[in-house]
Amino acid sequence: MKITKTPISGLLLIQPTVYEDHRGRFVESWNARAFDRAVGHEVQFVQDNESVSKAHVLRGLHFQIPPASQGKLVRVSQGAILDVAVDLRSSSPTFGMHYAVQLDAASGLQFWIPEGFAHGFLALEADTQVQYKCTSPYNPECENALVWNDPGLGIDWGIEAPILSDKDLKAHLFQDFKSPF
Repeated sequence: MKITKTPISGLLLIQPTVYEDHRGRFVESWNARAFDRAVGHEVQFVQDNESVSKAHVLRGLHFQIPPASQGKLVRVSQGAILDVAVDLRSSSPTFGMHYAVQLDAASGLQFWIPEGFAHGFLALEADTQVQYKCTSPYNPECENALVWNDPGLGIDWGIEAPILSDKDLKAHLFQDFKSPF
């Protein structure tokens, strides 16, 4: 497993080791000991989620506030996404900044997004399957969202009119968000 730090503290890219031979390939997609060592503390995942999206579906930018804030380990098992995390930690020097990375099934690259970040992704291919492990269960009373195309965040999604849920159409602007992180 290869760990790469991003320009935003806490966000990590994880490249699992892939073993290929004439039969196909084998990937250890997650290892608690190696992951905890990379993150610097023990992480306990309590919920696994999977979504399947049509091309041009944008999900996000979602997060949960304390006491149910979530860390997420994101990977793609089919297709490809543009994955984006926005720093919501008010004391962070990168508060309000985002980091974007393409994740796809072919590379197996994973994205660790700790608590204190909003998360969203754009499906780049039809039938894209995304799995993510969460450190806290879904809690509708603590869920929140930022609008995907907030000009204050400056995220280049590469699309003008993605397919959005009704809930994501009603998300908040970053400038109106008071961070509890």
